[in-house]
Amino acid sequence: MHHTIQCQCGTLKGYVEHPEKANRAVCYCKDCQYFAHFLQADTTTLDATGGTDIVQTLPRYVHFTAGIETLKCLRLTDAGLLRWYASCCSTPIANTPPNFKLSFVGLIHNCLECSKTSVEDAFGPISMHVNTEGAKGQPKPKPSSVFSIFRRLMPMLALARINGSYKHTPFFSSLSGKPIVTPSVLSPAELSELKSAI
Repeated sequence: MHHTIQCQCGTLKGYVEHPEKANRAVCYCKDCQYFAHFLQADTTTLDATGGTDIVQTLPRYVHFTAGIETLKCLRLTDAGLLRWYASCCSTPIANTPPNFKLSFVGLIHNCLECSKTSVEDAFGPISMHVNTEGAKGQPKPKPSSVFSIFRRLMPMLALARINGSYKHTPFFSSLSGKPIVTPSVLSPAELSELKSAI
């Protein structure tokens, strides 16, 4: 079973395999909020409390079939996550660790909503709430336990490292391990401006 991936304007297209193996989480961290504001997509990406609905899966299940030349990468800081988006229409696509040996991708809900099947029907209900200290308003959402997070994610990461499947990713070169596009990094002034918008 596949679920469609598509940017808002339809230039970037693809699909994600095995949606039944994915995990849904809402992240309330400030960096996810900054990213949404950077793309001027905060109203379509963030919920009322500043959360981003993210589908966590393996990069080898993600395939792009058209428009991959529009895929761009941003780091909020030199040490930040790689945050991928479609430059044609500023649709947020995914977050990945900077090291491709950590076989993990968080697909942002915006690129999954063009399918006839809803995100919830395809990937199941939200099972984790993380970084809830960054949520807006009171009361804060109840955070998921560290144990439950590791119980869901660590077997997935470990198996990909053991069997070498981490090399199969559309976001990195399998030969060099580098991102397929050079990430841009925000200047301190640009990041400060985003912080003031939150």
